[in-house]
Amino acid sequence: MSSTHFGFKTVDEKEKAKHVRGVFDSVASKYDVMNDLMSAGLHRVWKAYTVQVANLKEGDQVLDIAGGTGDLSMAFAKKVGATGRVVHTDINEAMLRTGRDRLINAGVVLPTLVCDAEKLPFPNDHFNVVSVAFGLRNMTHKDAALQEMCRVLKPGGKLLVLEFSKVAKPLEKAYDWYSFNVLPKLGKWVAGDDASYRYLAESIRMHPSQEELKALMKNAGFGHVDFHNLSAGVVALHVGIKC
Repeated sequence: MSSTHFGFKTVDEKEKAKHVRGVFDSVASKYDVMNDLMSAGLHRVWKAYTVQVANLKEGDQVLDIAGGTGDLSMAFAKKVGATGRVVHTDINEAMLRTGRDRLINAGVVLPTLVCDAEKLPFPNDHFNVVSVAFGLRNMTHKDAALQEMCRVLKPGGKLLVLEFSKVAKPLEKAYDWYSFNVLPKLGKWVAGDDASYRYLAESIRMHPSQEELKALMKNAGFGHVDFHNLSAGVVALHVGIKC
């Protein structure tokens, strides 16, 4: 049996996707509210910065992986205009449904589909930009997912990975205390689910560091990779360019 991590637990790698799905099924309806509370609204700034770095133009083709409740898809759609296209995807149907409804309510109609980032149903060399925000750490085979993202990008295309990362050392103790004491209680109070938010804190600790993820992206085929630490490394935006 091949095993992998689910937070601090070790599980059969074939079972991880099911466990992750259970987490996001549980939190989908309160996901946006919890994001605002957990980050004191900073997630909006991080996503706005990601949109800025994407530097999209009219007519661009964009793939939003782990697009969830649709924040980035909505922002990207405004940039690519009527001649461009944003594809909103997630492996979790509950999250995707929440995002699709939110997009439609905002008057934004775009393709929305359930798909696995490790087996993307798109042709080679197709998208100008691929983004994955707060989703890579939940993937079982990050190397395979990154290779797939590289495959579907056009040469010169850009991958944006926005993800929780390794916080600056002076803040580690305070960040750990907040993550393992405050976060689960907040999840229990707002979403009625402390276990999912405990998993969130654990999954962040198990995610590769900034330099480790940079190396993974290079190994996946990206010619140039850089990262931008945001909020003292609580989050990092990795940018990979396909040769």
